[in-house]
Amino acid sequence: MTTLLDSGRVLPNLIAQRAVDHGDDGAFALQHVDGPTLTWSELDETTRHWAAAYRNIGIASGDTVLTMLPNGFQAYIAWLGLASLQAIEVPANNMYMGDMLEYLVNDSGASVLVMSQRFVERLTPIAGQLSRVKTVIVPDAEGELPQLPFEVLTGAAFLDGIDPATDLAPSQPWDICSMVYTSGTTGPSKGVLVPWGELHEFVGLMPADTLEPGGAYYAMFPAFHVSGKSALYVSAAFDARLVLRESFSPQQFLQDCRDFDVTLAGLVGPMAAWLLAMPEQPDDADTPLSKVFMGPLVAQIDEFKRRYGVQVGTGYGMTEIGAPLVSNGWDLPNAQSCGRVRTDAYPGYEVRVVDEFDQPLGPNQVGEFIIRSSAPWTLNAGYWNKPEATARAWRNGWFHTGDGFKYDEDGNYYFVDRMKDAIRRRGENVSSFEVEALVTKHAGVQAAAAVAVPAIDTEDEIKLYVVRDGSAPDLTAAQLLADLGETVPKFMLPRYIDFIEALPQTEGTFRTKKAELRNLAAVGPDTFDAMA
Repeated sequence: MTTLLDSGRVLPNLIAQRAVDHGDDGAFALQHVDGPTLTWSELDETTRHWAAAYRNIGIASGDTVLTMLPNGFQAYIAWLGLASLQAIEVPANNMYMGDMLEYLVNDSGASVLVMSQRFVERLTPIAGQLSRVKTVIVPDAEGELPQLPFEVLTGAAFLDGIDPATDLAPSQPWDICSMVYTSGTTGPSKGVLVPWGELHEFVGLMPADTLEPGGAYYAMFPAFHVSGKSALYVSAAFDARLVLRESFSPQQFLQDCRDFDVTLAGLVGPMAAWLLAMPEQPDDADTPLSKVFMGPLVAQIDEFKRRYGVQVGTGYGMTEIGAPLVSNGWDLPNAQSCGRVRTDAYPGYEVRVVDEFDQPLGPNQVGEFIIRSSAPWTLNAGYWNKPEATARAWRNGWFHTGDGFKYDEDGNYYFVDRMKDAIRRRGENVSSFEVEALVTKHAGVQAAAAVAVPAIDTEDEIKLYVVRDGSAPDLTAAQLLADLGETVPKFMLPRYIDFIEALPQTEGTFRTKKAELRNLAAVGPDTFDAMA
């Protein structure tokens, strides 16, 4: 019988228990490579301090608060303080600006923003369009801040005179831990309501021998993604340290593992590819690192394991569904599979690969990966204020991922391609719809289509097909890219650009035939390559 996740395993409650277990013994919860540390007791007390400060400015259960903070301690504390009140954090990608940031603030309905000083200037050009915003908190404020038509609080003013809350209700598996926006395909990005029960499953897929108590997990995943949030959850679950660096550095990776006695690291495929591209050294395997959890796997996985002297595990998950597939511990059947269906009693996953009518397909047939669960709150609670999109995704009682999969006779599952127009670039999901919407705002562009093309280091690169506006017949790809760089997040900028006379379209509905564009050569004789 499938049972509900025990509330004691919900992250805020787990952190509070770790604080009790360790008392004043100095055990670290968080450790930054630049020096700062935070014990479990300090993390618990600081979280309660922020919760009380949020409550002091009127934040209550169900309210949405947008955060934009660099990958560090404050990103976790700002999130946990809100979650402890059953308020809903809306973490914004740190690269968002302009239209993307404006959309996220307005769509989420946030009246309070928590932004690092390095990002707060981005509000200036869009402030007039943010009708619901009342307060901006700048926790790391130093010196002069921009003039904004909102109340602006420094971190000191926000927390001054506030005592840590002592009356917080325990968090429950059904509470929404965060609302994480994920790429749209036929429309703008959607806010995914992620319950604690679902986030826990990014921890539940880890093998029992993943970490020893007191060990260290090194993760460079941003806290505005579920991967970054689950990194702290993994550390708390295994009573280990989370070692942080703001962004991944292949040059510093091995030395960080040595300096901070790291035994487990989390990597996405491109990170592993970048490490393999580094000049091989005789001491590459001379580190405490013994295990790496990686998704997707790089093709040279055997070389990676040999060179760095590690075991590797893998799995498959997404913001909406937790993590239903996992390898057999550290035993990989091959370099392509992302695992088998988890069979632990909780979370009760059931998956299928189906055709366009949701009919199950047999082994080695490619179809859409769909999922449901017998355990409550292990999948998303829907899309924020988008009931029609929620209904479409959940049709016939199964959540439709939009990912193309196949499985073999041994039950190993293989990701094949995206059945929707999303692009996966260097660990980020990119909406082709949103890329196109931003590009067509350029005065010299009449129409545009963005598609994924294979990247050398796994995942995708973005290719843009552009129809010039008649008023700008001499627009160049370099000029277009330079102009886009002023308003488009870096990870959404195309690598390749081709100018064409017209986009191929369907008759009657006039939709762009993305399949035709994907079938064209990724790099033709006239293709502009931003990295060339």
